[in-house]
Amino acid sequence: MTAIDTRDRTPSLVLPAQTREELITRARTGSPREVCGILGGTFGAERSHVQSQYPVTNVADRPRSRYRIDPEDQLEIFDRLEAGGEEIVGFYHSHPWGPPKPSETDARDATWPDRSYLIVSLDPFEIGSWRWRSATGHETSNTQSSEHGGWFERERVVLE
Repeated sequence: MTAIDTRDRTPSLVLPAQTREELITRARTGSPREVCGILGGTFGAERSHVQSQYPVTNVADRPRSRYRIDPEDQLEIFDRLEAGGEEIVGFYHSHPWGPPKPSETDARDATWPDRSYLIVSLDPFEIGSWRWRSATGHETSNTQSSEHGGWFERERVVLE
């Protein structure tokens, strides 16, 4: 008899329940605009733990269908994370309407390999998270490919 490897190789994002609720509330109160922010905590290429979230103003030219984090705000938050002994775990934004998965624009704008991109979709309601993978040729059925030099790999959200 051959042994079967039952270890799950799906990447995961550990998310405190309180942070999950804060993100949902922020997405609902920010609608019909997309809201966005940065996730801090302990980063791992396959498993990360969120310890904090930093909301930022969406400065996109079309905030109802796009998000953009101001580069100066981003650098300020990165400095706060470093000063607090945290790492950049990833980013989050909402989709007030539409699919609970990364859009082509999300893929075009993704630049942080192995980081989480958490999406709070309001209609239909779902929270999903994806890892941006920058190398090509390793896509699976659990990925969303892009022509922009990488792909999003679905990750499990583990509530804590």
